[in-house]
Amino acid sequence: MRKKSVNIDIAFTHIFTRKKQTLVACLGVTLGVAVYLFMNSLSGGFSVYSRGEIFKNSAHIKIYKEDKISKPFIESSNENELVAIVNPQITTLSKTLVNPQGLLDKLKKQGFLTHAIAQVNVDVFYNNGKSQLKGTANGVNVLEADAMFNIRSYMVGGSLKDLQGNLGGIVIGKGIAEKLNVRLNDNITVSSSYGITKTLKVKGIFSTGSALSDQSKSYINISTAQQFVKEGPSYVTTIYANTLNPDAAPEYAKALQQLTEYKVEPWQVTNADVLSGDLVRNTMMGAISLSILVVAAFGIYNILNMTVMQKINDIAILKATGFSGGDVIKIFVTEALVMGFLGCLMGLVVGGILIAIMQNVWMGPPVGYFPIYFSPQFFMSSFLLGILATLGAGYIPARKASKVDPVEIFRK
Repeated sequence: MRKKSVNIDIAFTHIFTRKKQTLVACLGVTLGVAVYLFMNSLSGGFSVYSRGEIFKNSAHIKIYKEDKISKPFIESSNENELVAIVNPQITTLSKTLVNPQGLLDKLKKQGFLTHAIAQVNVDVFYNNGKSQLKGTANGVNVLEADAMFNIRSYMVGGSLKDLQGNLGGIVIGKGIAEKLNVRLNDNITVSSSYGITKTLKVKGIFSTGSALSDQSKSYINISTAQQFVKEGPSYVTTIYANTLNPDAAPEYAKALQQLTEYKVEPWQVTNADVLSGDLVRNTMMGAISLSILVVAAFGIYNILNMTVMQKINDIAILKATGFSGGDVIKIFVTEALVMGFLGCLMGLVVGGILIAIMQNVWMGPPVGYFPIYFSPQFFMSSFLLGILATLGAGYIPARKASKVDPVEIFRK
């Protein structure tokens, strides 16, 4: 126990007698940990923002009737025969789901689902005078859709309640309102590809921040959408469902696939291109921040390596008086850990301050405040990686010092 105390005393003596080098090493770790924390928080913030943008228009799980390619009329069991079909095409069967209410009832009994709604999508033209825009009208029960997609959070005018049960109302995107020069309670003419034309009153205007969505998308009552496609009240093209855990949507989709013959698609498949971009960005940011942390660890390595060179005679004396190679390693590793611990704490403070500052930077609509994510998990991982990096940087020169032969040093 006394020997351990002596080892620690020697380590702290080296630290306090070389204050400038100790400060430089701590600042290097501080910078590395702060940048690592900031970059990971930034990456996490972008991921949260990107996911939020996805869930404005996509549910966790989508159930729909998948298009199928036409097959040969004649099937051959003889592998030596070739049955040809000219110009195979997508079959033009109805996209309606059979007994959608029965499927919805089954879905609502699943404990891992929070919401399940039916929707009818209609390709339409919005008209006001000579102005015309092409888009998609989503026929829904608007209050159920709001519970799933939180539509009211990006409403800029009107109320969703005015659309509930109103067959003559419509909620349009901000881009549509601007291009057609319409305001709340103005009338617009909406025509479907089935030749049905209706005059609808604008009951609300929303802005998601996506120009593509705001200039084409609208919400109408599901009964109105069914009229646009000349179908009855049982006609449904898509069922959307939200889960307790969006990340587990693929597993939930497999479970739901057992309940229906229709295509069950998790949001990860629908938005695979967006998630690929997020993965590339997160990998790049992680690599950059980790590289900075490694560079900071080299600062501690250089300082301890210089200390070993300068204290070579002291090390020889210690070993000659009974200190083992393990004791020497403990001395220098203790120095590295102390400098790393102080540097990591300061790095977390600096990184936390930077995150707090950026969280209050207003970027303007639709982003709002700067998307940076404050997570205890990032603080913990930054601290642990900082300690591990400094531990590795301290062990290499410590191992070198433990192999010093005091006899050879005394001869010199």
